[in-house]
Amino acid sequence: MSVFAFIFARGGSKGLPGKNIKKLAGIPLLGHAIKIAQSIERVSAIYVSTDCPHIATVAEEFGASVIDRPSELATDTASEWEAWQHAIRYVRKQGLNFEAFLSLPTTSPLRTKADIESCLDALVWDTDIVITVTPSNRNPYFNMVTRSESGASSLILGGNNVKRRQDAPEAFDITTVAYVAKPDFILDNSGLFDGVIKSVIIPKARAIDIDDEIDFRIAEALISK
Repeated sequence: MSVFAFIFARGGSKGLPGKNIKKLAGIPLLGHAIKIAQSIERVSAIYVSTDCPHIATVAEEFGASVIDRPSELATDTASEWEAWQHAIRYVRKQGLNFEAFLSLPTTSPLRTKADIESCLDALVWDTDIVITVTPSNRNPYFNMVTRSESGASSLILGGNNVKRRQDAPEAFDITTVAYVAKPDFILDNSGLFDGVIKSVIIPKARAIDIDDEIDFRIAEALISK
């Protein structure tokens, strides 16, 4: 199965300014994503989709090809799914075809090669997309509530008479370690859950999703070990 890797890194990050090229252990977050993609034998091409010249320069320095992302696909409210579609169409216009789309967000620098390989292996004939998850600290059947303006609160998923967390159905957080999908599924649909979706469990220590300075400091502590 031919695999193309894509990294989507826009310039405007408010939670952690300059996040995509911020250095972790001496390497930009973007560089971590490119380097691990290069370590996967099945990956035959690596693209970085960005609207930022500085990010584009870093991408090229690490050996990735650059896709110029339209400004309307790089705003705070823009859909990343549409950026995925744009990247696939861009590659196909170059006369290139591939069977598996691999997205490696810069925000999960602690992922391993084995994590990615597991996701690629999970994309079988009856699966449209593979995501990664990690066990959730909170459970909507037990200790997550909705709250009205008056403060009235109730379980998000009530009615199961769950008395202990251990008795609640397992809950997982979606992580940004990797996404693997069939290109045509992305082009023909509008979101992750429009098709048959499978997940790969990632241990918490490798599932960090850097969104702000606190997340970054946690990643620094973990990677130092």
